Formats: sequence, structure tokens, C-alpha cells
Amino acid sequence: MLKIFRTLLGMLLIAVTMLAFTGCGGGSTASGTVFYLSHQDGDGFTDMIRKSFGDKAKAAGIPVEYRDAKGDVNMQIDQMKEAIAAKPSAIVLLAVDGTALVPMVEKANEAGIPIIITNRGLNGGKYLSCMVDEKQAGIMQGEYMAKHLPPNAKVVYLEGEKGFEGSVLRWQGFKEACLDKRSDVQLLASTSANWRTSDALRNVALWTKLFPQIDGVIAANDSMAVGAVQALKDVGRLDGCLISGVDAVDEALKLIDAGEMSQTVQQDANALADGTFKLVDSCLKGKIPTENIVVEFKSITKDNIAQFRK
Repeated sequence: MLKIFRTLLGMLLIAVTMLAFTGCGGGSTASGTVFYLSHQDGDGFTDMIRKSFGDKAKAAGIPVEYRDAKGDVNMQIDQMKEAIAAKPSAIVLLAVDGTALVPMVEKANEAGIPIIITNRGLNGGKYLSCMVDEKQAGIMQGEYMAKHLPPNAKVVYLEGEKGFEGSVLRWQGFKEACLDKRSDVQLLASTSANWRTSDALRNVALWTKLFPQIDGVIAANDSMAVGAVQALKDVGRLDGCLISGVDAVDEALKLIDAGEMSQTVQQDANALADGTFKLVDSCLKGKIPTENIVVEFKSITKDNIAQFRK
């Protein structure tokens, strides 16, 4: 009887060990641990994704190692090396640079470690994703502006990070939905404000000195839209100027409710975190997801703001 018990116990230990080293990439990984590599903490929107993801992981009892690259691609490459060496069950990656990180993603692929991306794209390697259609956000902004701008309107555009795919696609969407359809709307200026409120405030303050008429400010995210609002308020030119952003962060929602901002396009941080967690959870359970997850944008204006204020 004792011999049978020992045999059963040995078989159980072997089974547990095999489960501990099974990831959806098929390689050897440490049981249950996830690395979450952020491009830069302190970004209002991606901080929301991280917090929501962390809450879900904590509730599920999944240990997560967080790393902040502080916008430094070399630091993130080092963090990827650290993560791969730790052999986690999965790596969630918000890449500083979607091209520079590809070799590290390929190394993770070779090691059998699943890569899940959200919010920021990759230009190579194998990965799962929970993302939005970035161009859709720009189209929604363009449609709003095309409908509400006065005849012969003059507008300025605040781009996100130069060369970043999301920034490029949002601009393309806006151009196609507004500028290409309303030839009377004149684009006075366009520049990168790097997703930052301070950069947007500085740029819009300069534009108010250069241009006596600004009917609309289109910003590729809410942080920049908030900066535009402040710059226009500082010189008494906010009234009558339409301002649009993307992300639906709390400050933007408050400004819309107060009538100081015209529109934001909601990129649902909780939905992105939820989809990312589902992909990670599937990998931890050894179930390989067959499809990526796409989260839809929603246009928020004064007309429907009540549905989104907490």
C-alpha cells in the first residue's frame, strides 16, 4: 500500500511540474509569473490600463513583475533581457519603439514565452494583441469637426509621438474625414507635442500669437487637448474654439461637461486591460488564443457625457 501511495505521489509531482512549465508559446516558463513592461509610467491613459490589469491579476492571484522603461528604448531592451532570463509565463509589452524591440520579441519567441501587446504596436516577431483601430479615432474626430466647424474654419493639429504608428493613423483618419471632405477648412499648423500637456500648452500658446483666428484644435490624445484648453483660456480665446482629444481620461470628461472641450474619443482602458488579461490568463492555462482582441472607440460629446461621468 505504501509503495502504491509513493508511486501516485511521484506521478502527481511530475504532473504539477509539467504544468508549471507550460506556456502558450510551448517553451519552458516559470509557473504563473507575468512581466509587465511599460514604455513609460506617468502617462495618464496607459497608467489606467496598468492599474486595471494589475487589479485583475491580483484578484486572480497571478504575480506580476512591473518595469518602467521611462521612454528609454535601451532600458526597455535590458528589461526584456531580464524578463526572458526569468522565464515568465507571459510578457505584457508596451513597446517604447515597435521596431527596436523586435529582436527581443524574437528571443522571447525562441524561448517559448508568449508576448502580449496592448496600446502600442510591434513591427515584427510573434505576439498576441489587444488593441484598437487607431485610424478609427482620427475618423471620429474628423467627422465631428467636419460637421461642427463653421464655414472657412481655420484649425491646428497636435500630433502624438513622431513616427509612432498610432499617431500617424490618427492623423490620417482625421485628414480623410475632415480636411479631404471640407476644402474650406484650412490647416494652419501641425506639430508633435509628444502626447504631453506641457508641450501642447507651449505650442498652442505660440500659435495664438501667430494666428488671429483658430476655430478648432485637434489633438491626438487628451493630455494634449488639456494643454490646448489651458493655452486658449490663458489668452481669452477658448470660447467658440472646438477642441477634440482621444482617450476619455477623467480631466477631459470634466472639461467636456463644463463646456470647455468639445469631444473626446474614448479608448477604453478597462476594456484593453480586460482583453490583455484574458489573453494572459489563457496562456497561463495553456490554452493558445486563436484570435487577437480589438476594442472599439466611442465618441463622447456634451450630448452623451452623462453616460461616461462617474
